[in-house]
Amino acid sequence: MPDRLKRRMIQALYKRRTQGTFRRPFDGAASRRLLLLAVDHSIPQSQLFPFHYHAKAFRDRLDVDIRQLPVDGHLDVSLLKRSTTICFQTSFDISDEALTTLISTIRTHNPDAQLVYLHWFAPTDLRLAARIGPLVDAYVSKHLLRDRRQYGEPTYGDTTLMEYYGRSFDLQHDVMEFSIPKGFMEKLYLGPSFATADFMLPAFDHDSIPVSPRAIDLHARIAKQGTPWYHAMRQASADAVNALEGVRCATGFGIRHGLFLRELRNSKICFSPFGYGEVCWRDYEAILCGAVLLKQDMSHVATEPDIFRPSETYVPVKWDLSDFEEQVRWLLSDASARQRIARNAYEVLQDYARTARFTQQMTPALFPDAAQ
Repeated sequence: MPDRLKRRMIQALYKRRTQGTFRRPFDGAASRRLLLLAVDHSIPQSQLFPFHYHAKAFRDRLDVDIRQLPVDGHLDVSLLKRSTTICFQTSFDISDEALTTLISTIRTHNPDAQLVYLHWFAPTDLRLAARIGPLVDAYVSKHLLRDRRQYGEPTYGDTTLMEYYGRSFDLQHDVMEFSIPKGFMEKLYLGPSFATADFMLPAFDHDSIPVSPRAIDLHARIAKQGTPWYHAMRQASADAVNALEGVRCATGFGIRHGLFLRELRNSKICFSPFGYGEVCWRDYEAILCGAVLLKQDMSHVATEPDIFRPSETYVPVKWDLSDFEEQVRWLLSDASARQRIARNAYEVLQDYARTARFTQQMTPALFPDAAQ
């Protein structure tokens, strides 16, 4: 069956289940009952899909039964009351009133459940820590700054990216400081990023790295419209690509996702510049399609599974892109290096999917009694 049809079938089945079977009553025989309160969007849903994909592993290993409801819809009181762990997502800009109402509803019906926040946002900052940290038992983020001591320190703008590019392009930003409440770091856990999306996790589990002739040297479709710092950052990336001579590039933006992936499978290298956060969908899509991931240096970011091992699973370039052409031409001249790096990265995510390591990764935050 073509990859596109398989993806659509998986996505359609998952969507139907969010409307039906994911909302049925808990199995009374399960000793642990997990309720997911979800934001209905592809980015936050990528955090939730692996719970259902690995539901059998959760049941076999930890005796967990899993259900899901939309966080902004009707919260089934019977599911709330019977849960032993409740995970919830929120919108990026949730108001204090809406947050208070949500937490109050959960705690009124189930004061004893392990309450876990799933942070799904692009930036590596923890701007919601002060508001949500004191209200939950655990806080899971898709990626974090490797040096946790940076949290709570002021930045020139909201994020590390805003700070660097704001200063680099002489932009006007406010100095921001997101406070970290006492005891929060003990509640903080690192979860997986986009590799667990519905069109990627099954592919890493069942497929193998695409092996085929690759006519495109560099895949570099770069959208530039956005806030001033974002536009300046992405324009610099596009300029670096446009300055290359004698390199066959795929540029522009706005194509269908299926065609985008098809192009990646026909590309030797994929340049995945920073977005509003450091980690991007394209990082994982490149690996899925067998292209070498080329990206600004990620040594300051912690991810798990870790696909950002320099010259092992990706190739870093300096943030100012001063070595961009050098790295591109090195990769184009060394087919064995490209094959090694692309395969290493694919195998990291393949191993993660096939061993259902997601269950082990999430156990300390969600089921601390089972992690002891």
